[in-house]
This record gives sequence, structure tokens and C-alpha cells, in this order.
Amino acid sequence: MDSEEKFVNGFTSNNLQFAKNGAVKIVKTSSSLSTEEEFDSNNKRRMNPNSFDIPARLVLYFLSWSGFLVSFMMRNDINFAIVAMVRSSNATNIPDPDDLKGNSSLNFNSTIVTTTHIPVLNGEEWAEFDWDSSISSWILSSFYWMYVVSQVVGGVATQYFGTKAVFGFSQLVTALGSLCIPIAASTSWKLLILVRSIQGFASGLTWPAMYQIVGAWYPPNERSRFMSSFQGFSFGIGLTYPLCGFIIYNFGWRPVFYTTGSIGVLWCIMWYFLAFNTPAEHPRISPKELEYIELNVSSEIKENQGRTIPWKSIFTSIPAWSIGITTFGRIWVHYTFIMNGPSFMKNILNFDIQANGIISGLPFIGSYFSSVLFCYIADVLVRNDVLSLTNIRKIMTAASQIIPGLLILLVGYMGKEIVSVIIIWSIGIVLITAAYAGAMACIVDLSPNFAGPVLAFAQTIHMSASFLSPLVNGAILQNQKDLSQWKTCFLVSSIVAVLTYIVFQIFGTAKVQKWNYVREVQDETEREILDQSISSRVPSDQRMKNGSLIDT
Repeated sequence: MDSEEKFVNGFTSNNLQFAKNGAVKIVKTSSSLSTEEEFDSNNKRRMNPNSFDIPARLVLYFLSWSGFLVSFMMRNDINFAIVAMVRSSNATNIPDPDDLKGNSSLNFNSTIVTTTHIPVLNGEEWAEFDWDSSISSWILSSFYWMYVVSQVVGGVATQYFGTKAVFGFSQLVTALGSLCIPIAASTSWKLLILVRSIQGFASGLTWPAMYQIVGAWYPPNERSRFMSSFQGFSFGIGLTYPLCGFIIYNFGWRPVFYTTGSIGVLWCIMWYFLAFNTPAEHPRISPKELEYIELNVSSEIKENQGRTIPWKSIFTSIPAWSIGITTFGRIWVHYTFIMNGPSFMKNILNFDIQANGIISGLPFIGSYFSSVLFCYIADVLVRNDVLSLTNIRKIMTAASQIIPGLLILLVGYMGKEIVSVIIIWSIGIVLITAAYAGAMACIVDLSPNFAGPVLAFAQTIHMSASFLSPLVNGAILQNQKDLSQWKTCFLVSSIVAVLTYIVFQIFGTAKVQKWNYVREVQDETEREILDQSISSRVPSDQRMKNGSLIDT
């Protein structure tokens, strides 16, 4: 019997009971509907020929992709805007020989690199504040203080309120915070830190919230494709910097936050009307799509629902700790690129504000495509049994940490060799995405059943680098015109990246852990059978790409 024959009136046989007279009575549904009347109302809308023809899963993919894009716009707008907010009080302390010849800048209205004596418009004409590097670093890092704390909160809140409420709340609070930043900054830098901390707490709810919805909506063979929607954050960073450069160049830094905040509010309205926690709750999903989802959602997910999370086993898992520690180093380097990059482009390479935005942003757009490429390469290696899964994870992790760590160190010694610096800088950012087929993917490898809690545990560890990195770099970069200080900053990032990778090289593994199983496994033979069963149901590319969500 094919799926069409199994389907009756838009619902699977699991949800229906047929009486003798042929009438259909509801027995069990996965939705939160409380009455038959509401159930029938949704069913009528599903059967309405004017209902959306677009698959509900595709709509959810777009909402996830655009949601992370908008989230990272609101998260990173200040990283670039602060370049134009703060006066460089020590800008002339250390003259650079190249500056005596004239300012070097990329002219995007022509096709050549020019050297001119015309002052570069680097955004400082809009500067209002005399914050020193320490205050600036506290402002940049303040977002991530509460972001780390809210990871577990997001997972628990989603269990009670669902993805729609938690993710929507997160985005709305972050958007309102962006709208308040100009007023907060003008009032006090301490108030600005408070606003950014609130934004950070709210934004920290997004990852666990969106992760929770995957199992209910997507069968195993589709989850890898859905996970790629999380990479909307790469586009978010890549688009934010050029957009900020354009806005600041023409209107100043304040409209940057009004723009990102307004986009965030508009996105929340779209989310409210189009997002639903489960397929059964969706009033416009087609009967055929609903049946397909119900019949193909992994039985492993259903069996695991309601089981107590083995927190003690996760907290004492050495492989889980190795993921958190090694990713700490990758996040440190990544956020050096993200947070300090625009300042480096302004103060050392002397780019004008618009060129700064383009150069700072483009590598992150490229990183979206490179993440897909690395996952594909790793999947080919797994399918052809070239290396063990654990060795593939370690190779990809090394490519994402050791090489970018060495490249960022090299940047400091290349001075103002603009073309070479941009190339090396871009390669470093692109290679970081190899982690999505490396340590990040081990989150799902270790425990397919409890990847969410393992994610929260590892992310709590490694995202601490997101606020420690700017604090340490801010302490080093007392004079951002001094190239020697940038060398020290990049050296520290390089050391952190390499040393933390060693932990994963020694203790990292892709083997499923015994606390993953729904019931107690009797012996090693049975465990191997279960491992093989999990591998057959969950494609290797899915496990690799599932890790992409843990980046930020």
C-alpha cells in the first residue's frame, strides 16, 4: 500500500480510528489542539484549494535562514559601527612611514588600487565618544556575557513554550535593543553595556530553540539540507558590514541600529504568521505533506521523547569536553576576525568606511559556500571508507584551527601589503568553516539522541571565548595604529587556536557514547548493532552538517 492509500481526510492512520459506520474519530494527534472543533477548523483550511502551494517545510527553511541572518545583523552591527562612533585620540601618536607618502585605499569606483594624498573617509567624522580601548572592548564583549548563560535556559524554555514563542521572543527583544542603542550610547557607555547584555541573553535562546524544531518537521534524509539554513548567519555577517559602511558613509552611525532593529521587528511579524511548532499545528500545510512527515519522522526521535537527559554523563564526558575546549580556540580566532577586523582595516590598512565594509564582509559570505564544500568532501571520504570518521573529524578540525591560527599570525608580519593581507585574511575566514565537518559534527556523532543538551554544554564552554577574546585583545590594542600591538594580538589568537586543538587531537572521538541509547545496552555486540542502525538512518553528511548550527 502506498502513502496515498494510507492517507484519509488529510491524516495518517495512526491518528484516526474508523467506526463501523465509516466515520472518523480522533484518537491521538501530535498537535497541541485541545478540541475537535479546532482540529476540524484546521483540517478545513488544509483542504482549502486556496491554501499555500509552497511546502511548509520550505517556508520553515526560509524562516530559519532569514532568522539567523537577521539575528547576526543585530549582533554584529556594533562591531563595525563602533569604528565610526569612537574618536581615535591616539591616532597620531606613532607616525607610520607609509602615511608620509599618502593614504593607501581601494577605490571601488575604478579598477585599480590608487595612492592619494586625499584624506580617507574612515567614518571618524561621525565620531562622538572618547572611549578608550578598554571601554570599547567591554562594550563589544558585553553581548556574550549573558549569551553564554542563556544557552541552557533556551533549551529548557523551548521544552515548555515551543520554538515559535522562544525564537520569536528572542528576535523581538534583540531588535528592540538595537533600536535603543543610539539613545543608550549617548546617555552612558554603561547603559549601552546593559542593553547589549540584554540582547545577548535574548539572542542566546535562538540556537537551542531552532534546534528543537528539527526533529518534528524533518525526516532524517532531509535534516542535513535544513541544517544548512543555520548558515544564514554567515550571510548576516557578510551583508552587515557593507551595509553599515554604506549607511555610515552617507548618514552616520545612528541609522545603522535603526535599520537593523527595524528589519528585526519586521521579521518577527513574518515569523508570527508563518511559523508553527509542529506540522499538525500548521493550518495551511497540505494533507500530502503532513502525511509524508508523519510517516517518515525518525522513530528514534519519538522513542526518545520524554526521557530524562543524562546531564551527569554529559558533564563527565571527556569527548564532550574536548569538543568544547577545542572549539573555544576556534571561536577565539573567529571573533578576532569578526570583532577586530574592521578596526584593523581602518587603522592599519587605512581603508575608507565603505571599502572597509566590503572587505570585512565578503569573506563571510564565501564561508557559507565553503562550509557546504567541506561537508561534501568529508562525506565523500566517509562513503568511500578512506579514513575512519574520527580521523576525518580531526583533520577537518585541524584545517579549521591550526591553519587559520598560523595565517592570522602571518597577517601581522605582512604590514601594509594590502593585496596579500586581504587574500590571507579571506583564506583564514573561509578555512574556519571546515569545523562544521570536524569537531562541530561530533556533537551529533557522540549522541544523536541528546545532541541538543550536548550542544548546550559545549556551547557554554566555547562561547566564553566570544567575550574573553575582545577583552584580551582590547587590553593589548591600546594604540590601534601601532602594528606591533596587532602582531601581539594575532600571536595570542594563534597560540590559543593551536593549543586547544591538541586537546581534541588526543581526546576527541566520533564514537557514539553509551549514554546515548534510549535503554540500557546489554553488551558490546548489541551496541555495535545499534551504532550501525543509527548510521544507516542518519546519513553522514547530515551528521556533519548538523554541527554547523554550533558555530555561534
